[in-house]
Amino acid sequence: MNTPHLFYTRTLQTIETFLNFIKEYGTLSYVLLFSYCALKSGALPLFAGYAAQAGALDITLVATAVFAGGYLGDETRFYAARKYGVKAITSRPRLAKLWETAEKLFVKYGSAYIFMYRYPKGLRTIGALPVGLTDMSWNRFTLLNASSTLLWMTLLVGVGYLFGETIKHAVSENWGLFSVGLLIVSLALIYFAWTRIKPTV
Repeated sequence: MNTPHLFYTRTLQTIETFLNFIKEYGTLSYVLLFSYCALKSGALPLFAGYAAQAGALDITLVATAVFAGGYLGDETRFYAARKYGVKAITSRPRLAKLWETAEKLFVKYGSAYIFMYRYPKGLRTIGALPVGLTDMSWNRFTLLNASSTLLWMTLLVGVGYLFGETIKHAVSENWGLFSVGLLIVSLALIYFAWTRIKPTV
């Protein structure tokens, strides 16, 4: 099976589906965009920027929906982990021991992690959960979250809007490989940082 070709075909189908949804439902497209960005970090904001360039969507509403979804989705995950996750970990000694080391990583690299986890494939969906388990204050997290979301929204929507048709084909052909590559690099960096943190005995 030709995986790159399959991904290219599926991505083009996703673009067509989104554009058809815009034509049929209009303003509900922004609700779809908000929901998508609250749950994950894929290529849809790029396509929404492209749709805005083509006149199918309003660029201000696209930017607002992408930012609001990205920001509020991670605020919700942070809150859920802070409220329910700490007790679940501390009640299990082996997990608690592992988490001691993980917390040391967040003390050193927590801010960078919040800016990084939006991009690799699959990491965004759970990205804010471990932050909620640390002692990082909500004020600090929400400021970093807002800044990270603003950068992410500006990059994706801006590139989609400015480069339009060109970016549609580039993303269709390379987004999956690029996103998986970012995930591998991210995991390698986390492993490297983990090996440099000595667990408490």
